[in-house]
Amino acid sequence: CKIENLDNVITLSMMRSRNFAKDYGVLITDGPLAGITARAILVLDETNTVVHSELIPEIAHEPDYDAAIKLLDTN
Repeated sequence: CKIENLDNVITLSMMRSRNFAKDYGVLITDGPLAGITARAILVLDETNTVVHSELIPEIAHEPDYDAAIKLLDTN
């Protein structure tokens, strides 16, 4: 994030709790990847309202980071 000059980014971890993954519907619950999260990107505004989300159907693919960054650049 620092390399891209993104100062207001909060990364999350499931080290202690899977509540975030469950609440946002990104927890993989079966198969060989059970217990980890699907690849997704969420952008929240200053009131914590989700203004952009993308759930990637194939975990090997990357989200469209440029779309999320472009959205941030317009606000």
